[in-house]
Amino acid sequence: MGMLSNFAKEVSSTIVSTVKGADDVLSSLRGAVKNQVVGSLKDVSDMATTGMDTLADIVSGSVSAASDVGTSVVGAAKGAVSSAVSGVSELGGDVLSAAQKAAQGAVSGAAELGGDLGEVAVSAVEGAIEAAGSVGVSTGDAAREAVLGVVKAADEVGGEVGKTVRAALMSAASLPHDVVEKVLKGSES
Repeated sequence: MGMLSNFAKEVSSTIVSTVKGADDVLSSLRGAVKNQVVGSLKDVSDMATTGMDTLADIVSGSVSAASDVGTSVVGAAKGAVSSAVSGVSELGGDVLSAAQKAAQGAVSGAAELGGDLGEVAVSAVEGAIEAAGSVGVSTGDAAREAVLGVVKAADEVGGEVGKTVRAALMSAASLPHDVVEKVLKGSES
């Protein structure tokens, strides 16, 4: 658990204690993430920077809790990103920044578990798109920001992870291919 901040570890523990044993783990996880986001960010004066770093920590902590609460990391990533983005929207924050930071957090959290980061990246982007659609923000813009976030996180993990994530994003039928391709072409320069 080297990459998780102390705050992300606290979130992980909170999520585990809140969600463990729930009948519907994914719904409980989504609710717990949203509560964490709203609770943590409602008093943050600088939502743009401090708030978004906090958001990434909340999502990575939530995703890293997935195995402890008996759900898939891929499902947790999508739910956590979607709930985090919705929470930021509820607070009047920047949904697109939230999409990027939340998606980045999902990959960072999953990296701690050593799961399939390609699948996690795709589901994180799906979560951002889902949330953007539900709060009336351009899903294409949200997809672009989320792809930037997952690629950044993958490159920070290092090794072959960047390549794996890029390949997964390019081959994902659920994502807007034109948006993904444009971002990935830009991220290689």
